[in-house]
Amino acid sequence: MNDIHFRRHILLLAMACVLAGSFLLFGTHTSMGAERGKKPDIVLIVADNLGHGDLSCYGCPDIRTPNIDSIASQGVRFTNFYSNGPECSPTRTALLTGRYQQHIPGLECALGTGNVGRYDDAIALAEKGQLGLPPKETVLIPLLNQAGYRTVGLGKWHLGYEKHLMPPHHGFDYFLASLGGTIDYFYHNEPTGEPVLYENFKQVRRDGYFTDLITDGAVDFLHTQPADEPLFLYLPYTAPSAPFQHPDHKPDRPKISHKWDSQDWQKGDRDTLRLIIQRLDQGVGKVLEALESTGRAENALVIFCSDNGAYPIAASNAPFRGHASELFEGGIHVACVARWPGRLPVGTIDDRHTLTFDLTASILAAAGCTLPQDRPLDGIDVLGQIASGQPAVPRTLFWRSRRADRTWKAVRQGSLKYLWRQDGDQLDEYLFDLSKDAGETRNLFETLPDDARRLKQLLADWEGGF
Repeated sequence: MNDIHFRRHILLLAMACVLAGSFLLFGTHTSMGAERGKKPDIVLIVADNLGHGDLSCYGCPDIRTPNIDSIASQGVRFTNFYSNGPECSPTRTALLTGRYQQHIPGLECALGTGNVGRYDDAIALAEKGQLGLPPKETVLIPLLNQAGYRTVGLGKWHLGYEKHLMPPHHGFDYFLASLGGTIDYFYHNEPTGEPVLYENFKQVRRDGYFTDLITDGAVDFLHTQPADEPLFLYLPYTAPSAPFQHPDHKPDRPKISHKWDSQDWQKGDRDTLRLIIQRLDQGVGKVLEALESTGRAENALVIFCSDNGAYPIAASNAPFRGHASELFEGGIHVACVARWPGRLPVGTIDDRHTLTFDLTASILAAAGCTLPQDRPLDGIDVLGQIASGQPAVPRTLFWRSRRADRTWKAVRQGSLKYLWRQDGDQLDEYLFDLSKDAGETRNLFETLPDDARRLKQLLADWEGGF
């Protein structure tokens, strides 16, 4: 299917939504009546492996991101926002379920190319064809469907390759998905050369730079969706993740490296990364313009964040130590901005401790969804707190990440963060005071033993709940 046919499909989808009326994939629509027009449209944009220090609104000196910056200036910029995991699949699991990913086996590590499991639980599930997010665990999309929303996604899935784990089973009305963790931006294949672009359940081919395809599909949907029906638009870009390909220079052949972390696939330079991020920012700008031109902007909640920190190729996680796949701040302390005219205060800089699944709780609250009783959310409605002027609620944040024989664990309470790392036979423990040492350069584990023991016990108690 070429780009023209793709746009036609988006138009037909919108027309079908009008004709279908009560159509949904999960649950039953709530009768909205006159209240339907009051529900906000919701746009959630997720960058892939974006460094904290690579947006100008977070202090980047050499990459200009005016459109993402505008979301921050017109709403809220978080300074203590954390991803639920240091890699893609764990964070996306938490986002769609509203809960710690540890509730679901096999998702404490990013799924490997070709649906490979990377630690014992994940390997066992992959062998059974069950590695990924089970649809029964997804909360966000089914509840939005029940509240009358049309739910459309375009971009990175990375929550399972098997047909029974694909986006439509999770409630999406439509999803143009890159199934795996990373793809060639132009040929849409994985490092092995395998094409992984799917429209709902069908493998498809598209022409174009993937960031632009996602943006164009989103803009078309916004222009064709009936004005009186609320929409949820999920845009998980693959940018600015590797491979580092110039947005305007299509290679003669697909990029093939046989594995994601090969030197060839990840090789890149700062100039190319700058172009990739700026094209992402331009895409965000086009989506914002479409909201304006369709009259939706004044009642639209727009959120932009990253799924985790960047890998140490050409990106910057400044001012933090570490990178993606690690639980040092550079792997999990990420950018997040949100705007909601008339609800979120303009130009707010908020330092409350926040996790990805707090966005899930905030979106469901904004949409007026009834929360599930059998799967209570672990996240809290932070945007609702900010909108109503509530102060930050003291809380404790937890992480655990696994890959092969390596395990990282961390807990943050107040300004203190305890970090436990085991790699084979090597075991390290750290304690940092982030209020004085954001770069995690001074290990206080021996200096503050009582605090270390207390936080370590909190972490053990949290782990005992899974």
